[in-house]
Amino acid sequence: MKALALVLVLGLAAPLADARPPSRMQVTSSEFEFVLSRGKLRQGRAIVQLANLGEDPHDLALRRNARSARTYTTPAVLPGGERSIALRLYPGRYQLWCTIADHRARGMRATLIVTK
Repeated sequence: MKALALVLVLGLAAPLADARPPSRMQVTSSEFEFVLSRGKLRQGRAIVQLANLGEDPHDLALRRNARSARTYTTPAVLPGGERSIALRLYPGRYQLWCTIADHRARGMRATLIVTK
């Protein structure tokens, strides 16, 4: 009976030990720049939050530099507002930018590195 209990405990504990909380990163926006709270994240689940500290609406698009990579976006965020994207990050370089009007061309872009 003790052996069965030990197997059950070990079987349940292993998945819990592998479950890490998601990495978190904040992107603050203003006219016309993005500032990342950190330039590198580890692969895995992540939450990326856009905090609009500017005077105009801004959004956030995020895509890994890889063939057929998905682009994640937030809706437009009004001044003083926040929005988050929950996603799974894979190793590589990610581009972040604002898709509104000419904001990207005016400097609202950044690069994130994801490591193993």
